[in-house]
Amino acid sequence: MRLTLNRRSFLATGAAASTLPFLPRAARASSPFAMQAAWINDAEFAGYFLAMDKGYYAEEGLDLTYLSGGPDVIPESTIVAGRADLALTTPDTTIKAIAEQGAPFKIIGTQYQKNPIGIVSLASNPVLSPADMVGKTIAVPPVNTVSVEAVLAMNGIDRASVNIVPYAYDPTPLIRGEIDASLDFTTNVPYTISMMGAEAVSFLLYDFGYTIYNDTVVVTEETLATKRAELIAWLRASRRGWAENLADPALYPPQWAETHFAGTGREIENEVFFNTAQKPLIESPAGIFAMTEEGIAGNLEALAAVGIHGTRAMFDTTLLEEV
Repeated sequence: MRLTLNRRSFLATGAAASTLPFLPRAARASSPFAMQAAWINDAEFAGYFLAMDKGYYAEEGLDLTYLSGGPDVIPESTIVAGRADLALTTPDTTIKAIAEQGAPFKIIGTQYQKNPIGIVSLASNPVLSPADMVGKTIAVPPVNTVSVEAVLAMNGIDRASVNIVPYAYDPTPLIRGEIDASLDFTTNVPYTISMMGAEAVSFLLYDFGYTIYNDTVVVTEETLATKRAELIAWLRASRRGWAENLADPALYPPQWAETHFAGTGREIENEVFFNTAQKPLIESPAGIFAMTEEGIAGNLEALAAVGIHGTRAMFDTTLLEEV
């Protein structure tokens, strides 16, 4: 189990060309292209797995290398080092790096329209809003305390009325009644709690003012300038994979038990739960990966509340217009 928010810190001839539009995509020469995922293989990346398995990247002319993430992987560092062309990141780490370190990044899309982190509690002792946190003990990873404090402030809750204690990504204290709730990944941890014999409920920080994207699609300015066609091809193939995966969230995870999900130690039922829970957080009327002006403004406002000051120029929506 892990959180996504704040789980990281940054450190041809003319004649030949004229024939290309008439070639099927699969017949085009493949361009090497690498993507860096934000975490280890799980349902968070199901759309990419499907697109790889069904050859959608190949059809777009990409020879894709998929790099899994993990606790020791800083996605932004991977693209800076040139090991990947594109990375999935969190907007807080990326925008903080741009604003404070001058990092040459651009956000060109977002997987999650709503960040999946939220407050998880037991149905027998529900905490369903910031107001419900008053007088309660909430376990929060230290790096996320500022985010929770921002949500409390946004909702007029006195910080002193909530007992925030450190969280070690283990729901056992919640099951035992030692805490009332924890900050966690709402698409995954409720399943773990159900396997421990209890029923979980949750609410998203997003729904109470902390309007942050997640798994933002980030590239360097150099890659944006030199590989624009490849980036658009990646967005197109990935969108296709995600749309097909989310059409039936229970269909594909069982097919990956011995491939993409092998060795994770998690049950396939967990991945199906995850895939189903993330569907409404990913889909958008404007299309998967879309970033609306309202959404971007919401990110900038929420990040400013925790002292991270970004600008609209850090987001580039022009590639999505060509997908």
